[in-house]
Amino acid sequence: MPGGGGRHAHVIGRTSRKARENPFVGIENQNYDEICKKCRDEDILFEDPEFPADNSSLFFDENAPTRGNIEWKRPKEICDDPKFLIEGASRFDVKQGELGDCWLLAAVASLTIDQKLLFRVVPQDQNFEESYTGCFRFRFWHQGEWIEVVVDDRIPTYYDQLIYMHSTEKNEFWSALLEKAYAKLCGSYESLKGGSSSEAMEDFTGGVTESIDLTSPPEKLFNIMLKAFQRSSLMGCSLDADPNELEAKLPNGLICGHAYSITACKYVDIQTPRVKGKIPMVRIRNPWGESEWNGPWSDQSEEWRFIPDEEKLEIGLVNEEDGEFWMSFQDFCKNFKKLEICNLAPDSLDEEELNARSKKRWESTCENGSWIPGVSAGGCRNYLDTFWTNPQFRVTLTDADDDDDDNMCTLIVAVLQKDRRKKRKEGIELLTIGYMIYRLKEGDETGVKDVNFFKYNPSAGKSPSFINMREICGRHKLEPGSYLIVPSTFEPRHKGDFLMRVFSEKANQTGVMDEQTGLDDNQVDSGPTDEEWEQGEQLRNNFKEIAGDDMEIDAFELKDILNTVFTKEFDFEGFGIEPCRSMVALHDGDMSGKLGFEEFKSLWRDLRIWKANFKNFDSDNSGCLNSYELRSALRNAGFKLSNSSLHTLVARYSNKEGQIAFADFIMCAIRLKSILASFRNSDPDQTGIAAFHLEDFIQIAMYS
Repeated sequence: MPGGGGRHAHVIGRTSRKARENPFVGIENQNYDEICKKCRDEDILFEDPEFPADNSSLFFDENAPTRGNIEWKRPKEICDDPKFLIEGASRFDVKQGELGDCWLLAAVASLTIDQKLLFRVVPQDQNFEESYTGCFRFRFWHQGEWIEVVVDDRIPTYYDQLIYMHSTEKNEFWSALLEKAYAKLCGSYESLKGGSSSEAMEDFTGGVTESIDLTSPPEKLFNIMLKAFQRSSLMGCSLDADPNELEAKLPNGLICGHAYSITACKYVDIQTPRVKGKIPMVRIRNPWGESEWNGPWSDQSEEWRFIPDEEKLEIGLVNEEDGEFWMSFQDFCKNFKKLEICNLAPDSLDEEELNARSKKRWESTCENGSWIPGVSAGGCRNYLDTFWTNPQFRVTLTDADDDDDDNMCTLIVAVLQKDRRKKRKEGIELLTIGYMIYRLKEGDETGVKDVNFFKYNPSAGKSPSFINMREICGRHKLEPGSYLIVPSTFEPRHKGDFLMRVFSEKANQTGVMDEQTGLDDNQVDSGPTDEEWEQGEQLRNNFKEIAGDDMEIDAFELKDILNTVFTKEFDFEGFGIEPCRSMVALHDGDMSGKLGFEEFKSLWRDLRIWKANFKNFDSDNSGCLNSYELRSALRNAGFKLSNSSLHTLVARYSNKEGQIAFADFIMCAIRLKSILASFRNSDPDQTGIAAFHLEDFIQIAMYS
């Protein structure tokens, strides 16, 4: 739906397939307190029916072959004294198991740096002792809102050893249960194979993640990282994968295709016999808990002798094989290829923290939208004829950044496609997505922009690329003003739901570019063509011949009159009785079921305008309109349609291929005009809200 944000169209009082098929509905309906109470009342331990202890929770295909002896055990069956947390949580608690989810572990390790962020995700008031029920809860940011995910504490083991993520302490289980809750959210443990740290960083914080190519870094990158660390942002980095070997180890100790977390950025005091100053340093952690960098500034390297002991103590230098190491910023940029920075959402920092740390936070807004094939899935700018049908959003930037000498505004745009990791089990992969930004002129900030707008206006910005990742994010510098953002898939007709978020340093305003459904009666009628004049004469003669003495016709007689003309002009079987009944109802104010001659003339004028628009917008002369042509044809005929209204019409009047035949187009126009006219009579002040008596509503709905 062009400009289409918001929710899918929904008919009040009817069951929504969206609700029935929502893969997360069971998770949302589980209540931790109710589960715990039930378990205590019945003296049982919780067994999660939404994520059972079997292969369906491990793999996409529950019949997939597995190695033997995998057992799901509770911590009390694995060790004598299980603990949820031992002396708090730290980055050293997290070790990777057999699952290829180092991206998740890197994000968890980063999360532990800020205890406030960590304990929002991992509530610390949980244990295996008092009031133990086998039920644990975790909180994740999921597609625009915080949700609670409940799991039982049965964990997959192999000969009493945890298979997947675990703590270095054998009796500590918060990390293993966190991974299980995240696997439940994503559909299965196998769904966690392969990913980007940015996904988990966002799901742990609700932030927006930027990806930076370290082969061509932006100016002042270390200052960007330093500010990010000071603002409690989560950061991760990685190397390119070796195509010939999975997670190949380089001579310098780094692992190809592996995700690392950045745990500190700092200018470190250095003092040599000839120079004294500060050197930019980065502390990095391998989630494996081993395999460290062995180059300059690695553990016990000779460079550390130039650092004063008090400085080593302040930065927490530890010479152990724990997976954590320091690098100079120069070596960091030279050896790593990608940096991810998760900018925290405004609600991640409270006023006390802002004042205590002299911090600032982002201003943010978000909008939901959908790409619907044939309606609002127009593809990228390469497909100009359909690009305009994509969802369109307006963002207004009022004030420039405080420290910007060029009077520019920072704008971060992030478009996240929903549910794709969860649906991998169904064979649904990530879409290739991106976005474009256009400047809006003053006074032109409302209404859907059509193909001509994009044909004659250059873009003011665009996503870094079109890419098949869960989210695409870009940073832009723009002048204050109003802008149009158009998220899209790369190719047309790809279905998906998305969330668009906008971050700026100063307050911004966003909204869906949409039209209010309505009818413009002031359409210019250029009059009939010579052919139409002849058709009109024929119809008049047919009317007088069939009408009889009362000079009125019913729907059956109207059908015969119209088809003598329209079957000659259009290749179709003629109007059926239902369209003709609706034509009579459109001009039959007294509900007599008949049309007089003056009413018939008004109907002929409507039909003449509608058939002319159908022909004008049937660009390939196929005898059908696609959904994009439908909106243009109806708009030209005086109908203004909101995005949800267009979606409704396409769903109601299109054929299997999403095409609208001539007879269906006429039926659509008749019903639209009839209903809009009736609604307007009950809404004289044009508020968009009308009250109906039940009897009146039935007449409008059934006799139209």
